[in-house]
Amino acid sequence: MRARRERLADAASVGVLFAVAIVAGLTFRDYGLGWDDYTHSQYGELLLDFYRSGFQDRRALSFVNLYMYGGGFDMAAALADRLTPFELFSTRRLVGAAIGILGLTLTWQLARRLGGPLAGLLALLLLTTCPQFYGHMFINAKDAPFAVAMLFLLYALVRAIEQYPRPSIGTVLTLGIAAGLAIGSRIMGGMAALFMVLPLAMLVADDMRRHGTAQAAANFAGNALRLAPGLVPAIAVMGLLWPWSVQEPLNVFRAVGYFSHFFEKPWKEMFEGALIDVPNMPRSYVPVLVSLKLPELFLALIPVGLASVGVSAFRPDIAVRRRASLVLIAMAATLPILIAVIARPAMYNGIRHFLFVLPPLAIVAGLAGAWIAGRALDWSPRAAFVVAIVFLAGLALPASHMVRLHPYQYTYFNAIAGGVRNADNQYMLDYWGLAFKQAAESLRQILTERAETPPLGRRWRIAVCGPHAPAQVELGPEFHPTWDPKGADFALMLGEFYCEKLDAPVLVEVEREGVIYARVYDIRGIAVSRIFTIPPVTR
Repeated sequence: MRARRERLADAASVGVLFAVAIVAGLTFRDYGLGWDDYTHSQYGELLLDFYRSGFQDRRALSFVNLYMYGGGFDMAAALADRLTPFELFSTRRLVGAAIGILGLTLTWQLARRLGGPLAGLLALLLLTTCPQFYGHMFINAKDAPFAVAMLFLLYALVRAIEQYPRPSIGTVLTLGIAAGLAIGSRIMGGMAALFMVLPLAMLVADDMRRHGTAQAAANFAGNALRLAPGLVPAIAVMGLLWPWSVQEPLNVFRAVGYFSHFFEKPWKEMFEGALIDVPNMPRSYVPVLVSLKLPELFLALIPVGLASVGVSAFRPDIAVRRRASLVLIAMAATLPILIAVIARPAMYNGIRHFLFVLPPLAIVAGLAGAWIAGRALDWSPRAAFVVAIVFLAGLALPASHMVRLHPYQYTYFNAIAGGVRNADNQYMLDYWGLAFKQAAESLRQILTERAETPPLGRRWRIAVCGPHAPAQVELGPEFHPTWDPKGADFALMLGEFYCEKLDAPVLVEVEREGVIYARVYDIRGIAVSRIFTIPPVTR
């Protein structure tokens, strides 16, 4: 019976992945451009130019501030653009979806490795129905690929723990490639070293208890020597994705220094109903938003899973390598949030910079769900049925919101926050500006239906409150975006706090769950003095 349940769980997991792939394939073109998309597409081409020129075209090594990041996703999207029949930005969404599905697969496999097929299935379902992860995997060129790279690194570290102190050549190679991918995506990938402190201490302490201090020290040193060759693929992969990092020996440390302080002109964002400069966000920023932007079932299972890991860490009847692996996942899920609370860096754009904690959180929650289901099965069939219904309802609730919010899943807020409707005046929703795609398409359709054309000798002038480069791409060549509403024909406005609500005819409204994400106004013949409530961020 148990073997049959495990086969069913594995089959269901494969089915979930296929279903996500189908949905992604049907919907990836629905996702609009955000503030940084155009610049990232340029970075990808510049990186390819760097390699095509035999390292002579060095523009990528000083391009805005993106040279401080790896460009693996941007290069992959630029290469894929040469192969797909879609336009560039749709291709970028498709590549993002593929990487996101890879992350879902890794989450399933890692949770299954640590807790069995049911834990793997539940972790997969929790992450799939997490609007933050699902939405960002299409649109986020930095944080979503980094989250997947960090997940791959966790997988490699679990393998290294399981084989301590004699990792195989395959594990050394896998660990090196994974480290190169993570650090070559964002320098924060080096944080994984902190995740390993407690697991290594557990392994060494167990060695000391079993074999004495001398043997434990020898095992530790031998393990380090066997892992050392992994530095070669790590540096090679990091250098390939992030060529600036290997131009000079100290560049990696310069990147750490660069990101240790806020590197842009400060702006204000909405948090708990107040406008706050992003370098001055309160320490509660990340914990509060995690608690408001993760689905309710996901949230409820996290403390159960963390408590279970804490108890398991001290159970001598559980193999030390499994205990150390569980502690590694718990550290990856919680330590970055704890560091943010203590260090209080500049914080903005919700929890997108912390997407990489969502897969380990899903694994922790999946382990908890499997444990609860197991106890319910031991108790009675009725208890197991009740648990199954609760789990299904807990998964269906965020999934239903994801359908209604499409393609703005990343703006989701849970019932604790009162949904996006109640969160609208308290927090940022469409900070990425994705709604411009739907607004632009609707505006073009209206003008076509009305047979309206631009005034003779010029393009339509449209005042834009939001990201201009995406607006230009979405609107097309017949439109000229401007910051100045004087003499403009239309105004394209995000539904965020920094955009004015104009006293003018509304041509288009983009709405989800009672919230306006964007509007287009007809301001021909109407004097509009400003489109911003505060000075704009012109990027």
